[in-house]
Amino acid sequence: MSPTRAPRPARTTAALHELAGSLIVSCQALPGEALHGSEIMARMARAAVEGGAAAVRINSPEDVDAVRQAVAVPVIGLWKDGETGVYITPTLAHARRVAEAGADLVALDATARPRGDGLTLAETIDALHRLGIGVLADVSTHEEGLAAEAAGADAVATTLSGYTGHTAATPRSPDFALIASLAPALTVPLIAEGRISTPCEAARALSLGAHAVVVGGAITRPTSITQRFAADIRRQSARSAAAHPAQEPTA
Repeated sequence: MSPTRAPRPARTTAALHELAGSLIVSCQALPGEALHGSEIMARMARAAVEGGAAAVRINSPEDVDAVRQAVAVPVIGLWKDGETGVYITPTLAHARRVAEAGADLVALDATARPRGDGLTLAETIDALHRLGIGVLADVSTHEEGLAAEAAGADAVATTLSGYTGHTAATPRSPDFALIASLAPALTVPLIAEGRISTPCEAARALSLGAHAVVVGGAITRPTSITQRFAADIRRQSARSAAAHPAQEPTA
């Protein structure tokens, strides 16, 4: 560590230690979605904790504030601002606002792309550490994970794998290869996140070395869950109709 770099916040290290082998639930709903609203997200977070979540991942200062008052577990806060490029906590100001709302750890885009305020990732993390704020670095590749740790991140997450143009299309399954390569290469905790849809997939991520696992849509997004059921049922109905065509009535 550079002699001029701020140390890792002690409370962040303690919180991450408590999350070893645990489930973190992402409770998020964007404007226009039926569950959007801070009161609803606070109730969603409470339900997740009652079900066994050891921490929750929450979007926007307003939701972080409401959830912080509703649950006692660690809150990982972020702020999605925009829809393209670096939009997960894109500036130092975003990160500070999320922390002020009550987040125990701030998640931010730690990819190789330029940040919105022109600061480097290392400059952003150092500034947050000087304020006593811990950082979870969301990355998309092995190299970005190593760079995030070198920049001072307190933990690294595979959140952005498949979403930054490094693949031809967004994969449908978790990036187990990235988890398996990063886990032994890092000295900070690796959080597995991204398209984890079943308990078996979560368990596999832990077996590959993930410190903890984040599950979001498979638990907290009923619209997308319903869409999957409806699509599977339509496909099955179409296959059944093709296999058993209706008989023409006889005269």
